[in-house]
Amino acid sequence: MSQRIILAGGGGFLGTLLAKKFVADGCEVIVLTRSPKTRSDGAKEIFWDAKTLDDWTRFVDGADVVFNLTGKSVDCRYNEKNRREIIASRVDSTRAIGEAIAKAKSPPRIWLNASSATIYKHSFGKPHDEFGETGATPEAKDEFSIEVIRRWESALDEVQTPATRKVALRISIVFGKNGGAFPVFRRLAKLGLAGAMGDGRQIFSWLHADDFMRAVEWILAHENLSGAVNLVAPEPVSNREFMRQLRHACGMPIGLPAKKWMLEIGAFFLRTETELLIKSRYVVPGKLLASGFQFKFPQLQDALADLCR
Repeated sequence: MSQRIILAGGGGFLGTLLAKKFVADGCEVIVLTRSPKTRSDGAKEIFWDAKTLDDWTRFVDGADVVFNLTGKSVDCRYNEKNRREIIASRVDSTRAIGEAIAKAKSPPRIWLNASSATIYKHSFGKPHDEFGETGATPEAKDEFSIEVIRRWESALDEVQTPATRKVALRISIVFGKNGGAFPVFRRLAKLGLAGAMGDGRQIFSWLHADDFMRAVEWILAHENLSGAVNLVAPEPVSNREFMRQLRHACGMPIGLPAKKWMLEIGAFFLRTETELLIKSRYVVPGKLLASGFQFKFPQLQDALADLCR
């Protein structure tokens, strides 16, 4: 009998990658979404409102693996309305999934809930593994982001699922050739705009999409991995170094820098927040490395060469 995989909020970049992989493996893939449609990749979409226990719960009962990737994009201005929606979309969906698992007669063996590597302190000197210091730093303007992630992970922790292993995927920026943040960065480089952002010292944690998929498979296969797991490459770089390597990979010798005041103006007009660019995310994959996981792309140079090929 094929495995049943549940992808809640599986319509985005990472969810699409996961659906494609598990369908190819012969699994039954159920995508929970607010706007179900017929898909061409073999996955089946089922309606849910990401907060109410409804018909979708019968698919969770008897499933092997549940992913929850639900959450309103943080690429927006943090006004009161957006703040409420960002928090509610994550907390409500996590609680709903947890209640469905807790009530299931045949609960899944593992529940992987999205989180973020942004939870760690704005840092330059010491990398953070899963036991690193968390919390907000006024300089990074990350108070709201930290609040979101703490409430998100608390919603995961508070539900009791004794038969289901729980993993909080603390995901960094994931690069894919045709998805995630990389196409935006590549376009900036080709326009000659990929210079250092701010002072360029902020540490940039990243992950190639291939290693995201491989890490997920590794976590599924290794029952000793639970709780928070950092999904980041083992060799983060400064923003300045990232931009330099990006320009080289894209064949662009120049890149105009963007001072902090320029980022503030640009963020205002693009309806986003500078925190996404200026926070120093010095994060390493402690648990993955300790468990023996080997990255296909541990170094940025090789990852960019593959992505730009």
